[in-house]
Amino acid sequence: MGIYNCESTLAEAIDCILAQTYANWELILCDDGSKDKTVEVAQSYVQKYPQKIILLKNEKNMGLNYTLNKCLEKARGEYIARMDGDDTCNPLRFEKEINFLEENPEYALVSCQMELFDKDGVFRVIEHKDQPVLKDFLKRSQFCHAGCMMRTKVIKELGGYTVSDKFLRVEDYELWVRMYLAGYIGYNLQEVLYSMRDDRSASKRRTFKNRLNESRVIKKVCKEGKFPIWKYVYALVPILKWLTPRFVYNILHKNK
Repeated sequence: MGIYNCESTLAEAIDCILAQTYANWELILCDDGSKDKTVEVAQSYVQKYPQKIILLKNEKNMGLNYTLNKCLEKARGEYIARMDGDDTCNPLRFEKEINFLEENPEYALVSCQMELFDKDGVFRVIEHKDQPVLKDFLKRSQFCHAGCMMRTKVIKELGGYTVSDKFLRVEDYELWVRMYLAGYIGYNLQEVLYSMRDDRSASKRRTFKNRLNESRVIKKVCKEGKFPIWKYVYALVPILKWLTPRFVYNILHKNK
């Protein structure tokens, strides 16, 4: 869990981990230069659960990709699960994802359906097909990142998350593409096990640079997946989304 300026939501996120029906886990937190009391909240949990929770710190804000790689260096488990410091998840999430990976060794990754919520409650469910193929990544990322679980040996074999600025904020999308290009596959459980907070602060992260980086991932799929040149048109979609007036985008986002 990479954490940054999430003092008001972090306790709720950590409590979701503590409430998991599957109990054989360790939680690795890495603070990415928070300027609020995020570290103090995290330290209070480390003091309560010193055998279960580890807190790392970056000297300055480095970005989620660098932060998650730092967590990976400390990870000892057979599986890597993700979680964000402002979200929540179902108490059965770990149990169901681990059972799937144990029973289906051909999959390197498992995720789930995700609901979006704000101060007024849940307003949308993000659904993904159960067995995505490479061409599906031309349209969008095919897995809920924060709700996923991966085989540790696979993500480490691939070198973890890219630290290139060209893929900042879409490091998960780029990782899935690399997984598929390397011959690995993933699966989406067809039930909502993860809840993502999607409020005003989240919308501020949808910058032009982030949309451009999303476009770069799609170009990567086209080029390295050896798709016909006309498929590159998909790379324009993130840019068009950014050009859409904010109020129109928000209406579509809430009602989709």
